[in-house]
Amino acid sequence: MAQGCVYLVGAGPGDPDLLTVKALRLIQGAEVVVFDRLVSDEILDLIPTGTTRIYAGKALNRHAMPQDEINALLLNLARAGRRVVRLKGGDPFTFGRGSEEAEHLARHHVRFEVVPGITAAAGCSAYAGIPLTHRGLATGVRYVTGHLRDNNELDHDWARLVDGDTTLVCYMGLVTLPEIVRGLLDAGLDPATPAAVVQNGTTPRQRHVLATVATLADQVAEAGLKSPATIIIGKVVALADTLNWFAPGEVHIEEVRRLG
Repeated sequence: MAQGCVYLVGAGPGDPDLLTVKALRLIQGAEVVVFDRLVSDEILDLIPTGTTRIYAGKALNRHAMPQDEINALLLNLARAGRRVVRLKGGDPFTFGRGSEEAEHLARHHVRFEVVPGITAAAGCSAYAGIPLTHRGLATGVRYVTGHLRDNNELDHDWARLVDGDTTLVCYMGLVTLPEIVRGLLDAGLDPATPAAVVQNGTTPRQRHVLATVATLADQVAEAGLKSPATIIIGKVVALADTLNWFAPGEVHIEEVRRLG
């Protein structure tokens, strides 16, 4: 039996229209789709009837399937000759552990391909009217994780993250938002720096809060935002009102906006 192939496919942040042409083609031609928790229902609806679906979602302290089991599953499916799409929210190589899965497959001489997806930083910020860079406001952008393995305390070098010319995007950081804010403020970030949290970005369920770093954690708690959410900090957030173009309210989804 010929060995199969595993396609590590980025599903983007949620809007199915943001899938790449290649991603859609592979999803519709797969024999097995192994998908994560952050893949939206709208994208899952594109999987043809009869295709085997395997849920391998992970949430904080709740893993439907541990990573080593996911690695073994992908390996076994490929060795059985199956065409496998490993469907991941966002981009598989941006906080998606896709590189770990690819490394495991490579170590066992199993063919794989990587299909990039629009990462949450790009998708959620754009749908909230926030450019990641803008002349005179931000000359760069930095992505960081909001949680560490085994829920250890964040050990970021906060001083290195404080840069008025750089936009900071934090993934998976809603639970640790007070810690993130405290670390940045203690390291000298201006408390008046604009900041935002976008929940369910790019989908009809999108909600977001606009505030300052000093008020962000309280505003988010008051609004009741939940995961998945993306944190964006920097002067570019001040453009959100001017550049906001996406109107989830048109499909009767309430948008929460709190100005600090």
